[in-house]
Parts: sequence; C-alpha cells; structure tokens
Amino acid sequence: MAITSANQLELLQTAEAVAREKMIDPGLVVEAMEESLARAAKSRYGAEMDIRVSIDRKTGKATFTRVRTVVEEEELENYQSEFTVEQAKQYMADPQVGDTFVEEVPPVEMGRIAAQSAKQVILQKVREAERDRQYEEFKDRAGTIINGVVKREEYGNVIVDVGAGEAILRRNEKIGRESYRPNDRVRCYIKDVRREVRGPQIFLSRTAPEFMAELFKMEVPEIYDGIIEIKAVARDPGSRAKIAVISYDGSIDPVGACVGMRGSRVQAVVNELQGEKIDIIPWNEDQPTFLVNALQPAEVSKVVLDEEAGKIEVVVPEEQLSLAIGRRGQNVRLASQLTALDIDIMTEAEESARRQKEFEARTKLFMDSLDLDEFFAQLLVSEGFTNLEEVAYVEIDELLVIDGVDEGTAEELQTRAREYLEAQAKAALDNARALGVEESLIEFEGLTPQMIEALAKDDVKTLEDFATCADWELAGGWTSVDGERVKDDGILEPFDVSLEEAQDLVMTARVLLGWVDPAELEAAAEEAEEDGEGDTDQEAGA
Repeated sequence: MAITSANQLELLQTAEAVAREKMIDPGLVVEAMEESLARAAKSRYGAEMDIRVSIDRKTGKATFTRVRTVVEEEELENYQSEFTVEQAKQYMADPQVGDTFVEEVPPVEMGRIAAQSAKQVILQKVREAERDRQYEEFKDRAGTIINGVVKREEYGNVIVDVGAGEAILRRNEKIGRESYRPNDRVRCYIKDVRREVRGPQIFLSRTAPEFMAELFKMEVPEIYDGIIEIKAVARDPGSRAKIAVISYDGSIDPVGACVGMRGSRVQAVVNELQGEKIDIIPWNEDQPTFLVNALQPAEVSKVVLDEEAGKIEVVVPEEQLSLAIGRRGQNVRLASQLTALDIDIMTEAEESARRQKEFEARTKLFMDSLDLDEFFAQLLVSEGFTNLEEVAYVEIDELLVIDGVDEGTAEELQTRAREYLEAQAKAALDNARALGVEESLIEFEGLTPQMIEALAKDDVKTLEDFATCADWELAGGWTSVDGERVKDDGILEPFDVSLEEAQDLVMTARVLLGWVDPAELEAAAEEAEEDGEGDTDQEAGA
C-alpha cells in the first residue's frame, strides 16, 4: 500500500484509538508509527541511508526525508548519510562540520513484509509505553494497601488484577493456608515495585508487618491523623501479633483508641487477617518497661538489661514461665521482634541459683587470694565487692562500713589485694615475654599485663600486630547469621574493654607508628561530632 493513497487522517485516528485503549500518550503512538515508516523506507532506499519520517499531528500527512551530516574528510565512513565540506558545497551555501542537509524523498510503497514489520514496531513501542505508564503509576504506591481481583493461581502464587496491570501474591506472602478462586476480591499490601525487562513487577504481601500497620491506619482515624503512632509491629501471620502504639495527646488512650468501641476497630483488622490474635501494647522509651508490656499477658518479676550486647534477662514466677514463653516460644519471639532485643527468660528459682553460684565464686576468690576465712569473704561479697581491684583501690572509708573492720584491718586487706594483683601482673608479663612479645607492645599505654598476655596467646606480639587489629576483634560483638544473632568473642573482652575503647587504643597505636596523621584524625572526629549534632537537630525538628 502507498502511504499517499491512504486516508492520511486514518493514521491519527488509529493512534488516538490505541492510546485511549492502552491509556498512554497519543504522541508516543505517532512516534512509533514514524519509526516504523522510516524502517520500511530504509528497506526500500537502503539501510545505509538516514531516512526519517515526520507525521503532521493535525493533518496526518507523512513526510519522508533523507538526512546527511557534514563531517571531516578523514572521518567520512558512510557515503549515504555523511559527506565532506567540499561535497556539501553543491547543496549548501557555507557548510560547516556538524551541519545537516535535509532533502525530501518520495514516499514508499509498503509491501506486505514492510507493513508487518511496521506493525511489530508499533506494537513494541506501545507495549514499552504501557509498561512505563504502569511503573510510574505504581512505583509511588509501594507501602500502601490495594484492592484487587484474583485472576488465576500458578504454583501457589496468586496473580491479582489491580486495575492497570497484574500483581503477584507469592505463596510465602499469603496468610496460613489461604486459597483463592478466580474473581475473589483480595486486599494486599504493595511490598515492592520493580522495573524489569518483561515489564513492571508488582509484589504483594499479606504477611508483612506493614500490612497490619496500614490496616490499623485505615480503621483508626487517630493513627491516620498522626495523634497516635505505631512504633513497632511483630507478626506470626495468621496466628498472633503484637503492635506497639504511643499517643501524642495525653487525653487519648492509644490502646483504647485502637481497640475501639466494644473492640470494633481491632475486630475489623482481625477479620481481614483470618482471625489473627492481636496484642496492642503501649510503647515506652524505657526498654525494660516496654519489654514488660510486650510480654503481656505474662507477669514479670525483674528485668536486667545489657545494652551493649543488646540482650535482656527477664525473671518471671515459676507459674508464669509457660505463659511468658508462649506456645512454641511464640510470645517471647514476638516480644523479641517488637523490642529488637535478645530475651533470656528464667524463673525466680533459676535466677536465685545463678546468683548463689556467683556469690560462691566471689567468696572463693577472696578466700584464696586474700587468705580470708569463709565468713569474712562472704561479708565482702555481701557489701557489693565483686573483684580484687575494688578491694585494693577503693576509698578506705568504704571498707570501714563493714561490721568488724577497723582501720588496721582495712589497710591489711588493701595491702594483701595489691600484693596479689602485683604478683599476678608480674607473672602475666613474664609469661608474655616468654611467648615473644616485643617491648613496643609492653610499653604501650592502655594495656595491662594480663591484656598483653591474652594478646600474645592470640599471636599479637608487636605494636604493628596490635595496630592491624579491628575493634570488634578486641572487644567482641554480635553478628547476624541466617537471622540469628551470633556472638563474636573478643581477645580483650574478658577485661570489659568496650568497642569505643578498643577503637581508641588501635587508632593511638596507628598514630604512634605513623600510619595515621593525628591532624586528619582530629578533623574526622570533629566532622563526625558535627554530623551527630545535625542528626540530633533533625530528630528534634521531626
């Protein structure tokens, strides 16, 4: 067919119809048509030529042009689409490198193959435009709830029609053993939207903690308005969940607002989540208090927090142990997710036995090292003394408060403790030297003889060896392996060296060795301090 013989307005009408059907810009369809006509023209005039087609957006008239570019003589490669300045002079008045010469060429007759090729180009362009539109529409909707209609199920994954496209609800994102039939309505959380070669992929979820938070936002106006905030959510999908809330208005009870009149608000969420039981917990900045709330309905006797390790010990009465742990550890697991802490639960009897064991160990330490009888050693432990350093270097007045201890006895106790510690230090230093530790490490300020001995046993024998250590290698730390928190033991961890102290020691060693410029170190510290202040200001503003 000849493009000239066709009704020229038909091109524009076709473009409008396709654009309306696919909900894309008609200009994109016209561009696709121009490209397809240009491709057909190249097959007629030659692939080497730069043939371009322009369709008038009002009349539909297609204009075919050949474009040639002026290039340097040595750069001339394609004689059909390029020419030199000399060659261009017969067509142009004052040709310069980079100028283009455009001349109109006759329209082409489109054969069957060319027409089929043009159709494929148009369809491809339309598909790409449709995918871009879908991606643009959904990329900003990630993190929200959407209603859809089930189209089909494939290998346990549910394909959901979400209006302007299809989304996928994976098997592991469904609650329990949910099953859907075609045309069932389903409400999901848009977890992720990705641009992929085969088009935008919209991933849905019904198990994400955020899904529950969004459901509460829909049911509780105070959450939507920002008066109440959801601080944390932990879920065992389809079974049980815990949600922590806080109110910024003293007159509004956050838990009561989320429960609603006769439980109407929370019941609406429970029904959507297939009967999932929900514990609504008041959030508290004080972690131990928050944890006590999170372990509801179990009663807690005592909480011991280890902030550095991110662990917390909870003591409960014997009869509350099974309730605190929950069925298959569900209650304590959800409380751990909610508080982001590792929780160790023990009964009062277990805690008492542990404290007794510690009491006996400290008593024996004082008996053996200070040559005391059992009664006197127990007195020291009862008064809160846990190690020899405390006895040796504490103010003498703190020893005098112990029953039966006068000034002479207190001085004798401190003398014995100091002599024992000095003997231990000498033995440790002798052992370290025997292991081959160099004087550069022994003379390094900040390390005790026992620390140097521990380093030597780990093959750290020079100041250079010490300077290459990482802070966590010295102080220890926690890492996550397959979702489980795993303890990394540090060389100096038995000496209560913190991560910050280890970092300072290592950096000091590097400065002494000339590996680090002290000025650069100070500048970096000042910059970090300023960043910290900026973050604080930002949080305060938020």
